Amino acid sequence: MSTKPLDLVWFEHLLPTQARVPRLFCFPFAGASAEIFRSWQRHFRSEVDLCLVHFPGRGRRISEPPFTTLKCLVEAIATRMSHELEHPFAFYGHSMGALIGFELSRECYRRYNVGPLQLFVSGRGPKGRNTGSPIFTLPDDDFVAELRRLNGTPKELLANPETRDLFLPVLRADFKVIGTYEYLPDKLLPCPITAYGGLQDKDVPIESLRAWEKETSAACMVRMLPGDHFFILDSDKDFISVLRADVLGALHSPAMQGA
Repeated sequence: MSTKPLDLVWFEHLLPTQARVPRLFCFPFAGASAEIFRSWQRHFRSEVDLCLVHFPGRGRRISEPPFTTLKCLVEAIATRMSHELEHPFAFYGHSMGALIGFELSRECYRRYNVGPLQLFVSGRGPKGRNTGSPIFTLPDDDFVAELRRLNGTPKELLANPETRDLFLPVLRADFKVIGTYEYLPDKLLPCPITAYGGLQDKDVPIESLRAWEKETSAACMVRMLPGDHFFILDSDKDFISVLRADVLGALHSPAMQGA
């Protein structure tokens, strides 16, 4: 039986599917949907096909139960990736999405002996920074206070009791994905890694980002930009212009074009 309908549930290409251009798969941060990346396509025009990866429990899949472990989520995505490997591609993820992109890269190389030409990550080191009690175990009021501190969840969503009650289970599930993640040593990725951080992000210092150097046998670059943990939203022009240049450099390099 064909799995194509389910693939369409997971992956949404923002350029026509027949477009033979490199692809950038985008993984959102905790509590967010892939919709946060939709407007980015205009910056890449027709040079790169942005592929939104839709997780259960949000957006158009809001009626589905969310995953609570990173391993199960990555395995589910990897199973559907078999239909997405015919074009050169790269992965990008922010915070939780960075861990997903990292572990999915590992899983693709294990399963298919094919992986991203480059891994782009932001707002997260490979081993994370788990201190104190996991956020997902906090009582509702404390959990909401932590979400406000992180400044990545829309204030109006947290202020409205009805929408807050609707989205808190998804947010808890995502933070459980992060809080229960166990880093395990594995083969180094053969692809380069570029990591981005916010200069005012107190939770992810540059030292955490530099740890990505130990996860690849290729080059690793760290770039710092103005903003807090969610600098990818606050400094749209700065970050998108830098990301665009880096992605085009990786996916439209002479080596890629000759592959």
